[in-house]
Amino acid sequence: MNNRIKELRLDLGLSQEAFGKQIKIGRSSVSKLESGENNPSDQTISLICKEFNVNEDWLRTGEGGDENRYIKVTPYQRAYNRFGYIMENSTPTKKATLSMLLELLYTVPDDAWDAIIKEFEEIKKED
Repeated sequence: MNNRIKELRLDLGLSQEAFGKQIKIGRSSVSKLESGENNPSDQTISLICKEFNVNEDWLRTGEGGDENRYIKVTPYQRAYNRFGYIMENSTPTKKATLSMLLELLYTVPDDAWDAIIKEFEEIKKED
């Protein structure tokens, strides 16, 4: 499993630090998992699978080879998963902002969305 964790991280183009941050462990813990010095806990395996849409059977056993590495999700499923993650793990301000954005979906008429998207694009450019 240690090799599959490393393969996955490299396939995702993440450093050990970035990979670990997304699954709530430190860089040195990722290094120990990849080297086989430590075995991942069930919780770590679950977080890897949830965060990166990884097939748990593939991660644990290699079953199905590389074609079986990822769980195929639709854009709608991905958005739903990200929404849940944000609502569980974000600051109160970010949660409130997301809630306000969802409220906009219900209250803003369809013909106003082009202007809203333009504003978001301008905000993104400022980052």
